[in-house]
Amino acid sequence: MNWKRALYVWLMIAVAESVHGTLRRLFLVPRTGELLSHQIGVVIGSVIIFTIAWLCIRWFGPGSHRQQLQVGALWVVLTLIFEFTLGFFFGYSLDRILSDYNIVQGGLMVFGILFMLFSPAFAAKARGLNENIGGK
Repeated sequence: MNWKRALYVWLMIAVAESVHGTLRRLFLVPRTGELLSHQIGVVIGSVIIFTIAWLCIRWFGPGSHRQQLQVGALWVVLTLIFEFTLGFFFGYSLDRILSDYNIVQGGLMVFGILFMLFSPAFAAKARGLNENIGGK
């Protein structure tokens, strides 16, 4: 398991998601509105995250299901730090930032974050890597 590479993969995810967010804001928000564009964005973002994890899983090499979940947890923590820091940088209130995570209000980011947590394990399974770690 190469933690430095796992961090690089997260940086790729952060860049890809930043580009995705910019494109979503420019092209989707004007057509669908803020809430629906966020909901669509969570689905597209999950596909982006999975694709990057799938492409890179062998490169950073989590050798067990536990390591896959540890990588996912690292990505989640880094993403939350990034999201909240960026939100405050752009002058958003805490309520505004948290609204993306409020399922009752239609925010689906909780599902995106959960998907990120499990994406290394999903990618390893899709690549057939779990068979190499004793069936875990």
